Amino acid sequence: MKILVTGGAGYIGSVLVPTLLAQGHDVTVVDNFLYEQSALLDCCHYPTLSIVRGDARDRSVIAECLRSADAILPLACLTGAPLCDRDPLEAKSVNLDAIQMLLELRSRTQRIIFPTTNSGYGIGQEGIYCTETTPLRPVSTYGRLKVDAERMILEAGNSVTLRLATVFGVSPRMRLDLLVNDFVYRAVTDGFVVLFQGHFKRNYIHVRDVARVFLHVLTKFDAMQGQPYNVGLSDANLSKRELCEEIKKQVPHFYFTEAEIGEDPDQRNYLVSNEKIERTGFTPQIALQEGIAELIKGYQVVRRYGYANV
Repeated sequence: MKILVTGGAGYIGSVLVPTLLAQGHDVTVVDNFLYEQSALLDCCHYPTLSIVRGDARDRSVIAECLRSADAILPLACLTGAPLCDRDPLEAKSVNLDAIQMLLELRSRTQRIIFPTTNSGYGIGQEGIYCTETTPLRPVSTYGRLKVDAERMILEAGNSVTLRLATVFGVSPRMRLDLLVNDFVYRAVTDGFVVLFQGHFKRNYIHVRDVARVFLHVLTKFDAMQGQPYNVGLSDANLSKRELCEEIKKQVPHFYFTEAEIGEDPDQRNYLVSNEKIERTGFTPQIALQEGIAELIKGYQVVRRYGYANV
């Protein structure tokens, strides 16, 4: 299959693209290499890989790359609430306007698999799991843009959307500003973290399992199309405090405490059900504890400079 991946040199893309190539797909990547990352260098020996250094908002670039694509994976995104809050107009142009342009340019026969976020659930109800029918109430500019983009894509048809849990794990384009990655980094390098509202819960998923779920949808697209799917570890709906306790099992000197005053600017707090994607035959393979062990080793290599979006 010929696949167009926008943002293919990013945190998820730099794991997904080599996975697609190894499965025999022809892959075209469009990326502006915003962070001057060297991701995808290890893939350049594949004759089935094309890399276009360009912007996902450039109509002429995207139109040309769409000519031969069977499937489109729009990963290009300004990711995360802090980055989008810093420049909301830029965020809208990348996260929403570029998607609208893509839908205008693509043929209805071209499949779209779009990664969105379960942060669209915003603030959930205590003890109640968010399913794909739960009303979306995003609490950030980032969440609202992703929810709007998902709605447009599903309405356009021939598409599947993946509401990803908070992603973690080592990637060639590493990010330290994701919750698990951040907390493990602080445990390894600082030895401590101060929690704000440590009872707030999230769901989590390893970046390599994210790559796997794209492959899963590609093989079962006809049965899955037209719907959103939550994607996360069903045994990892954990509070920030519970996450720290898991990290401490592998970093015994790690100390964490909760601030008595103040609050987290990110007010997301929810439990997520992944039953729908599991019924299609997809089960994540990498447990949270495995990912923590991987990150501990990775942080013997990585230091903070250059490995975050803000």
